[in-house]
Amino acid sequence: MKYSKATNYALHTMVYLTLAPKNQTVGVDQLAKVQNLSPTYLSKILTKLVKAGLIESTPGVKGGYSIKKHTTDITFLDVIYAIEGRMSLFSCSLEHSETKNGECIIENVMIAAEKRMTDELANKLIHDIANQIEPRMYEAKHGSNTD
Repeated sequence: MKYSKATNYALHTMVYLTLAPKNQTVGVDQLAKVQNLSPTYLSKILTKLVKAGLIESTPGVKGGYSIKKHTTDITFLDVIYAIEGRMSLFSCSLEHSETKNGECIIENVMIAAEKRMTDELANKLIHDIANQIEPRMYEAKHGSNTD
């Protein structure tokens, strides 16, 4: 199983925004530069995060993006769902030929495994990961959070 690159960038963006000083926005150009992306591509990801209610966009010269929800409420699963959607990862491709009682036996196994994975991701907070990063080390690697 592999998540899209957009999910990877979204998770990194959320950690970066979590580390940004409170009441301060971060511009798309800075967020794109940190991840070596085009601002246009990152804008599409940011739009999905805004629509999901995870971040907010502030227009204007001093505008940019900031965390909307309390950072201790945002899970990895929230970010993944914002980018990937809520579709199941597996769908049985066979008709009733390999089913028991009208259910695909293989799909049942895959859904149970997916449930364990989503439970794990729902318990992993972006905030906890951000707290593991020494802010000074992050700023040294990615640049200052102030613009």
